[in-house]
Amino acid sequence: EDNLRTPSGVSYMLEDRKMMMRLFPEVFAKQRIAPVDHYPNLLLKTLKSASRLDNPNVVVLTPGRFNSAFFEHAFLAREMGVELVEGADLFVQDLKVFMRTTDGPKAVDVIYRRIDDAFLDPLAFNPESMLGVPGLVAAYCAGNVVLANAIGTGVADDKSIYPYVPEMIRFYLDEEPVLQNVPTFQCRKPDELSHVLAHLPELVVKETQGSGGYGMLVGPASTAAEIEDFRQRIKARPHAYIAQPTLSLSTCPTFVENGIAPRHIDLRPFVLSGKETRLVPGGLTRVALKEGSLIVNSSQGGGTKDTWVVEG
Repeated sequence: EDNLRTPSGVSYMLEDRKMMMRLFPEVFAKQRIAPVDHYPNLLLKTLKSASRLDNPNVVVLTPGRFNSAFFEHAFLAREMGVELVEGADLFVQDLKVFMRTTDGPKAVDVIYRRIDDAFLDPLAFNPESMLGVPGLVAAYCAGNVVLANAIGTGVADDKSIYPYVPEMIRFYLDEEPVLQNVPTFQCRKPDELSHVLAHLPELVVKETQGSGGYGMLVGPASTAAEIEDFRQRIKARPHAYIAQPTLSLSTCPTFVENGIAPRHIDLRPFVLSGKETRLVPGGLTRVALKEGSLIVNSSQGGGTKDTWVVEG
């Protein structure tokens, strides 16, 4: 699955590396472990490359301090050396975006937005939004400001899109996928719905618009009552669910309360796509800290690990 609207977690990758380098400097002195601390510079370079200007003014747009990822927003703004702004700090005039400063309005050319589409502009989307900037979409459509990630990229976050990714790769890139998809059943299709309902105890069921580990069923770890509850939910709104086989995630030795023990993990790599495409040599390894759990999401009590790419 992809996270293209407002991908998060990179600050954990950077902070994990800083912590490990402080705790085990001798390991990094002996091993050729690829650095990740240049990510903020790569991000800034990528954002600037999206503008037609030579030296565009970049800002990070945050929903504010009450957002669960606010630390990351502030962290990235500080590391890139750009302003962290909220919607009230910006305004649109003559189809151009400006930032309010003590020295007067300052033009904004690129916005790294960490706000979902629906809240970006109350004139174009949710009229009750207090987080966005009135007129921002008009300025964007006029070509006077760059939004990263672009409006609409969140369609790829929809889990019902995932089964079509291999065909997208073949169609747009004329290549065969390097990684195979996890078999995915779309409950909106009657024949696949029948299969899902008949095999719920064996499957993982997810909301197509869900995130953070919420709104999902892990069949083998669920009670009969929980499975029956999900059966009724799926029957009521089949289009809102997909199902996949229960995967046996990799495990990694993890320091827990009783010592070192295996815990399930997954990897979230980070890709920057501008004039060039760059893959950060590391990533966010998420850990399910509860014994036997497959839920690695931090919102569900998961942890993180530093991820090493050892250069040959």
